[in-house]
Amino acid sequence: MRFIKPLAAAIGLCASSLVFANTQLSVDTTKPGPVINKNIYGQFAEHLGRGVYEGLWVGPDSKIPNTRGWRNDVIGALKEIKVPLVRWPGGCFADEYHWRDGIGPRAQRPVKVNTNWGGVEENNAVGTHEFFDLAEILGAETYVNGNLGTGTAQEMAEWMEYMTGEGKSTLAELRRKNGRDKPFRVHYFAIGNEAWGCGGNMTPEFYTHLYKQYASFLKAPDNNKPKLIASGGHTEDTSWADHLTANVKPNWSLRMDAVSFHYYTLPTGDWKVKGAALQFPETEWMSTLVNTLKMDQFIINNKKVMDKNDPEKTVGFYVDEWGTWFDVEKGENPGFLYQQNSLRDAIVAALNLNIFHKHADRVHMSNIAQMVNVLQAMILTDKEKMILTPTYHIYKMYVPFQDATSFPLELKNVPQYTLGKQSVPAVSATAARSKDGKIYLALVNTNPNKAETVDIDLAGVKINSASGQVLTAKAMDAHNTFAAPNSIKPEAYSAKANNGKLALELPAKSVVVVEVK
Repeated sequence: MRFIKPLAAAIGLCASSLVFANTQLSVDTTKPGPVINKNIYGQFAEHLGRGVYEGLWVGPDSKIPNTRGWRNDVIGALKEIKVPLVRWPGGCFADEYHWRDGIGPRAQRPVKVNTNWGGVEENNAVGTHEFFDLAEILGAETYVNGNLGTGTAQEMAEWMEYMTGEGKSTLAELRRKNGRDKPFRVHYFAIGNEAWGCGGNMTPEFYTHLYKQYASFLKAPDNNKPKLIASGGHTEDTSWADHLTANVKPNWSLRMDAVSFHYYTLPTGDWKVKGAALQFPETEWMSTLVNTLKMDQFIINNKKVMDKNDPEKTVGFYVDEWGTWFDVEKGENPGFLYQQNSLRDAIVAALNLNIFHKHADRVHMSNIAQMVNVLQAMILTDKEKMILTPTYHIYKMYVPFQDATSFPLELKNVPQYTLGKQSVPAVSATAARSKDGKIYLALVNTNPNKAETVDIDLAGVKINSASGQVLTAKAMDAHNTFAAPNSIKPEAYSAKANNGKLALELPAKSVVVVEVK
């Protein structure tokens, strides 16, 4: 086994470790499972802090190179990870967003106050037309979050007509007057956001009645009907998925294609003091992993109630907000949710993606929060500067899994990474056949102190070698800065089979993605 770059020497890997493998990964390539929907790799861009303004949008008159206002460096980086879908405009912001404020000449758009995030001015420079322009530049599908909290059924229905109308209605003509002749392609539309909290502090019963009312009026041409998403639950609460799938029965005038779900990983589990993004103790490395792995059981519990009410699996389970949430960086506006992004975030991202793959029968979408400069971001910017985060690198390494066909797998003899009274499995894995027919494996070593060796068995496949990339670093909080933008990045990785048997050595605190040949 070898790393193609000098990382091998640094972490002391050698082929002789093959015989000491104590974890076995068995993959049955003869029994393909569900397709891993590409939208599991979706992104979330809320009007929050510098997430949209500066991070993505600088305006067409900016000195920062841009395409119709969208900054070229960020767009180029996002294209590299093949962003499949973008969710907009919120989040909590969505339930105070009135779409008419974001159309027409930008200089004439009203200036509002973003009451959810920092109390800053919202000049509505980015509205419906700009969002769809961004999606078209990226080649991404669109997810629009409608305003249930402070809006009306009429306002939501009229927005849908404005976006999708084909004829000569007043709203379709208004869209044309504002520069868009053809309808926008709306792939997904959500009725509200976090109705249990910032979206209105509702009960599942009350929201369900509102959902059925609003959904009844969301009409669009047959060739442009978005999938409709209901605002679901969070953390251990399954009552939303249960109540919605039990009481919303689609018919000729009512649709519900998915229920959303939100869960954020906090190192401490305490919203008042969440924990630092950098310079954290190993105890918070461990607690972060313990808390993020709860996602698996949360999905299992929600699938159980959905399978009871919807055994045909017609309703998807969309994890449309997730990621790490730390204390805001010092000197930043607390409402901007700006945090650094380290190797720990990369491990969290890979663990969750592996979980989503496991549940690909119901989980057809996830949107990490958020795309740029907010929470677990892909990219951080400082005016004209830009850096890629460790989480970004995970998304790029995992590109082959978009729309890949999953394989059932079994991990045996997995050691536990233990610290004090807490422990987690040291190894996580996923396997799939990509759209081009190649077999890919992704493996995570959660232990920050010890390498793990994994013996690979692919039923029905003779293995010769494996090659791909590894992401790891010496420090648990290794991260990139504007002064040192490449402190942590993937390195090339390869391994050869020995008598038809393949072992992959996973460095401490690492993610490895390989193509098996």
